[in-house]
Amino acid sequence: MEIKLWINGKLIEDNIEPDTPLLEYVRSKGCLSVKRGCETSNCGLCTLWIDEKPVLSCTVLAARANGKHITTLEGLQEEAKEFGEFMAKEGADQCGYCNPGFIMNVLAMVRELKEFSDEDIKEYLVGNLCRCTGYMGQFRAVKAFLNYKRGGER
Repeated sequence: MEIKLWINGKLIEDNIEPDTPLLEYVRSKGCLSVKRGCETSNCGLCTLWIDEKPVLSCTVLAARANGKHITTLEGLQEEAKEFGEFMAKEGADQCGYCNPGFIMNVLAMVRELKEFSDEDIKEYLVGNLCRCTGYMGQFRAVKAFLNYKRGGER
């Protein structure tokens, strides 16, 4: 099956098997930040953006991305680094395995939420599994980052 899509701004035209998961396809193109965790849409490790919206790539076929713009963490390095400083400050960066999917959702949140409450943050991140933390450091980092992006202090 012929597809045409953009991964991190780069046009790719390719021939794929119709049943290729998007997760496997983007990894084959060098986007190793997109990770396999559960393959049941429960952990968030495979989060990437299709046309600026976060999706779980383990349950989306690559064929569904035909004509779309795919963004992975590799395409958002500066923003990811900026948020990473907030994670480090709160001591929320332990093993780091869940970070790429988590960061993809946080950066999408910055774009999508004009105003936010604690409940909005919790609801938005409910699908991100972290086996190392108690989530409070991550929550504080997200809240501080969103406040900063809305004009607050660093």
